[in-house]
Amino acid sequence: MARLLTGSFSRALIVERPHASLDSYLEKIGIEPHRLDDVPDDSALIDSLHRTRAQILFKRSRVPVTREVIEACPDLHLVQLCCIGDDSVDKEACADHGVLVCNDPVSNGRSVVELAVGHLIALARRLYETDVETHLHQWQKTNKGRFEIAGKRLGIVGMGNIGRQVARALSAMDVEPIFYDSRPVAQEVGEEMGFASMPSLEALFRSSDMVTVHVSAKDTWGQDNERFLDEVLGQLGADRPDNSPRLFLNLARGNVHSPEALLDAVRSGAIRRAAVDVYPEEPKPGAAAWRNPYADEPRVVCTPHIGAATQEAQPRIARRVANTVEGMSLFGSLRDCVYAPRATLSVRDAAIGNAVLAVVHSTSRGTKKAVDDAIFEAEASNLESAHRDFPNGIAYDLSVLDRPLDRAGLEALVGRAADLANDANAIRAVRQIVVPKKR
Repeated sequence: MARLLTGSFSRALIVERPHASLDSYLEKIGIEPHRLDDVPDDSALIDSLHRTRAQILFKRSRVPVTREVIEACPDLHLVQLCCIGDDSVDKEACADHGVLVCNDPVSNGRSVVELAVGHLIALARRLYETDVETHLHQWQKTNKGRFEIAGKRLGIVGMGNIGRQVARALSAMDVEPIFYDSRPVAQEVGEEMGFASMPSLEALFRSSDMVTVHVSAKDTWGQDNERFLDEVLGQLGADRPDNSPRLFLNLARGNVHSPEALLDAVRSGAIRRAAVDVYPEEPKPGAAAWRNPYADEPRVVCTPHIGAATQEAQPRIARRVANTVEGMSLFGSLRDCVYAPRATLSVRDAAIGNAVLAVVHSTSRGTKKAVDDAIFEAEASNLESAHRDFPNGIAYDLSVLDRPLDRAGLEALVGRAADLANDANAIRAVRQIVVPKKR
């Protein structure tokens, strides 16, 4: 059954403690925030969404949004992630029910970059283990295994927003960045910035003194990145001089290599030292005590997924996601939808003083025609439209109308699409907003 909503968003549920300024941003745009102090499990999350009748869920990376949650909460129209990673959300379930999922691919970039730079220097100089030794009253003053990073080559896996920032920052420290990215656009951008694109992961690892990873849990085409680095970890620095520092960082996603593969590479000496901020299994709400797979290996430095956990990043995230939601709430605008890389769609200028019909529908043949037919049969004029198909089989359609459709017209749209496409779930969600004229 399609989710129907007339008007702007009015209620939001906030979990996992995004920055407190988010609440005031939402209140200014007419959205009532409801914040949970505890980290909910599925049952508690469903109860809270029912109680608040929230149309938007704001969350970070810890609380899973499962099919059970989506199916149980028909008022929900948007999951707004206050982070980059989207693997905590069942995106297929969301698409099946017309729930859009957006993230923030920008605001935490600087924090992650600084953590990467800090780790590279600290690992190269063996600062972490030296601190422990010195606290134990041991005076281990030696240059053994200590390196400068200047003049070394840094391999970057993933030339997205963070990868590019890492490359720029380290270039200023006389480090030579090279990169691997399977996306043609990322390859072109990286090369235009002056960095060498490597033809394969193996070539990148063999040619690098240090490697840092900045990719998602899945690639652009939806293929899982699980353990895609396992076969190359042991080749880090293979073509570099014997005194290469051979450092490895994973501040991206815990699934991109297995703990066993990294431990094998470290214990064999292929990687001298490593730092990880992410893990294949991270604590979930209500879970038993977590076990660190690297606990017995001091050459692997561990942090608890704190890449974006800074006083500066969290307010930036709150401001950006509030702006994303404001555009969607008031104009139907789409920004940073995870169904395609940083997907955007807007009819904002034409929407002023008119009605906007926002439809999430399948890409089945006849579905788009049903939307257009409903507008025609309601004797409304389509002043401007925008459309975006996504790889997961759904589409987002925006139409600016000279007058709104009534409830019967919206329901007729859903029924006509089901008949034309021979698909009862052709229309997943419909929202209509009347946009006031500017004052």
